[in-house]
Amino acid sequence: MGDRPLRIAVIAGDGIGPEVVDASIPVLERALAGAEGSRPVEWTEFGWGCDHYHDTGQMMPDDGLERLGAFDAIFFGAVGRPDVPDHISVRDLILPIRRHFDQYINLRPMRLLPGVTSPLAGRGPEALDMVCVRENSEGEYLGAGGRFDQGTPDERAEQTGIFTRRGIERTVRYAFELASRRDEGHVASATKSNALQHSMVLWDEVTAEVASEFPAVPWRSYHVDALAARMVTHPDSLDVIVASNLFGDILTDLGAALTGSLGLAAGANLNPERDHPSMFEPIHGSAPDIMGQGIANPIGTLWAGALMLEQLGLDAPSGAVIRAIERTLADPKAPRTRDLGGTATTVEMAETIARGI
Repeated sequence: MGDRPLRIAVIAGDGIGPEVVDASIPVLERALAGAEGSRPVEWTEFGWGCDHYHDTGQMMPDDGLERLGAFDAIFFGAVGRPDVPDHISVRDLILPIRRHFDQYINLRPMRLLPGVTSPLAGRGPEALDMVCVRENSEGEYLGAGGRFDQGTPDERAEQTGIFTRRGIERTVRYAFELASRRDEGHVASATKSNALQHSMVLWDEVTAEVASEFPAVPWRSYHVDALAARMVTHPDSLDVIVASNLFGDILTDLGAALTGSLGLAAGANLNPERDHPSMFEPIHGSAPDIMGQGIANPIGTLWAGALMLEQLGLDAPSGAVIRAIERTLADPKAPRTRDLGGTATTVEMAETIARGI
């Protein structure tokens, strides 16, 4: 990338997406301006999403993926609104981006931050610090299958999960490499091979093969239902969780709830080799019930932005954003948004964090 400015595509999307994205970009710019060795960033906004669909019949234009390919990263807000079916809004925007750019890792940190109360009684930040490595390109969300004999008593739907050795292997290897870099890192693999005798048996076999390459990293396989229960009863026993597309999606929403608010949760859709742009987003969705009120929590978006800066090699400003979030939440006098028990607006919360950089 040399010394040229970093180019970031911004898709604020729907619902509260524009609100949290607009509040977050100035905070990220402040972190970049204050860090030694940072590079200038050019933000280019694309007005794609459900409004674009109503105007044009498309969630993004025909050449949208080609245009995004020229950027170093994609900063995403949220997608979806009640009058556009999810199978259109999600499948015609965010999923094509993930697949086209081979963003095969969905990374979701799940940490209880200082000053935030978990619904798990008596748990502090030291007891809840997990990260989920979710396979992001195949499995249950590939879209294979169909509806048959519609409108008859014999109507049926078939949804086929497709798992490949390559897809599982590269995801599991990323998880073990990540665990090897974490203090006392260890891996929990989510499976259901007692019931899914084809896909999850392959998952288990490939996981065991990859694990043999990392003898210093402890690991264990859990049935996904037992793993979900363990996240509640013994979160301190879990570190890096590796899971399929569907299992990872469910487990990380549970993890976000355990950390105090969906508004705190960040996600990264990574192409680890950096052959294509990666995409960064909060995981809270478009929240149409609070759209336009200016009360959404921007922290999930800011955290996603910090993950983006880290992926781009800008570790100093990335760390500055995370530390400012932690300091703000740890201060009992600092403003908080309503999901955290306060009355602050989205912008007030973001500006408080910016002053902490």
